[in-house]
Amino acid sequence: MAAGGSDSDRRRAKAALFLACCGLVGIAPHWLPPGRSLVPALTLATLLGGYSLRTVLLQAVRRRPNVAPAAAAPATSEAGTCPAVDVVVAARDEQAVIARLVERIAALRWPQGQLTLWVVDDGSNDRTPELLADLQGRHPFLQVLRRPRDAGGGKSGALNLVLEQLGGRWMLVLDADADLQPDVLERLVPWAEAGGWAAVQLRKAVANAQSNLLTTAQAMEMAFDAMIQEGRLANGGVAELRGNGQLLSREALLKVGGFNEDTVTDDLDLSFRLLLEGLPIGVLWDPPVQEEAVLTLPALWRQRQRWAEGGLQRFFDYGPGLVSDRLGFSQKLDLTCFFLLQYVLPVVASADLIGTLLTRTAPTMWPFSIVALALSGMAIATGCRRPSEGPPLPAMNPLSAGLGILYLVHWFLVIPWVTLKMALLPKKLVWVKTLHLGAEPTDPLQADGGSSDDPDGPDGQKELVSEVG
Repeated sequence: MAAGGSDSDRRRAKAALFLACCGLVGIAPHWLPPGRSLVPALTLATLLGGYSLRTVLLQAVRRRPNVAPAAAAPATSEAGTCPAVDVVVAARDEQAVIARLVERIAALRWPQGQLTLWVVDDGSNDRTPELLADLQGRHPFLQVLRRPRDAGGGKSGALNLVLEQLGGRWMLVLDADADLQPDVLERLVPWAEAGGWAAVQLRKAVANAQSNLLTTAQAMEMAFDAMIQEGRLANGGVAELRGNGQLLSREALLKVGGFNEDTVTDDLDLSFRLLLEGLPIGVLWDPPVQEEAVLTLPALWRQRQRWAEGGLQRFFDYGPGLVSDRLGFSQKLDLTCFFLLQYVLPVVASADLIGTLLTRTAPTMWPFSIVALALSGMAIATGCRRPSEGPPLPAMNPLSAGLGILYLVHWFLVIPWVTLKMALLPKKLVWVKTLHLGAEPTDPLQADGGSSDDPDGPDGQKELVSEVG
């Protein structure tokens, strides 16, 4: 799927309209009489705060998390009852982690001949091709596809290339730094089939949460996100894919046309296309998929700009379908509240600040912002206190909860900045990936990955991002 220049122009126009509307909502209350200037913010805070408590937080507290039960017996011999699974990884310059990933997939408990690992080497310039060639000699289940670095379509293009080769019922998409429990397929696949899901997203757990305060905060955010998604889904709302650790029905994926090659977030885009086709997405708390969190603020800034751009783009692209009769009332209400909290609030808050400076009056949107952040802090604390497999979640106390709330403020900077860029600058799509450093390597084949002499190694971690403009 690819869009032409006219589609890009339409997105810019929609972004400009969205920016103008949010700007008006943020600035207009400053011209109201002092006694009424807070009414818009108090109204939004009451309505959205009440919805969040009823639909997300309280429901999530009452319910047990979705956990796939342990398999009654290891699936090591009989393949007749176990569907074929294709594990797919799009890899570019992953010498630090690719060998470790292959060994982890080899350790999964699934019948021989029913599991295939497909790695798309997307024009790597490091030792990734050499490592993969050696690994193929040791692991018959490993299949490697290669395409030029300038092939186009980003990660989606790489995934579409391998999609044409697949024959299994299920496709598990992983990042190169993913870590899975050996029993994940024994638990995940039966749970997905029993629930009638077209796709399932595993909870993302941060493997390096103890590295620094930033990675600790990201671990909180991942627990918060999984719990929120469970709550939304339980109340008739919408769940979304998160890229790493997403199990997809091949039949459902083909029905919606594969992966969109004109987006920087293939997972978010696919979530909406599945939703519009009536193909449900489930969320599984345990077992999780582990991944590395970025280590520095510049890397986080680049990563979150990409997430924000892709998140907004899907609403612009699929807006007419989202308000059509293809979705039920509960789904529309859930998406509306999510859109207001995730995208409208940060832009309106920025416009409110501008209005404060221009009119020399007090801010008017602070009740809305405070309620949203307070509820987010409660959700973080609740999520991190839940029983969980994988790496321990951050311990909760007032200080750590405060760190989580402070961390979430970065969205109040990212969303307005990205919206402004989307409205003013043309889009240039490039391959998008986070650089994976890996843990201390034990395999001599990857011993030079992420070394301190490498400018992209631990002292220079960065993210390769798409550019708008």
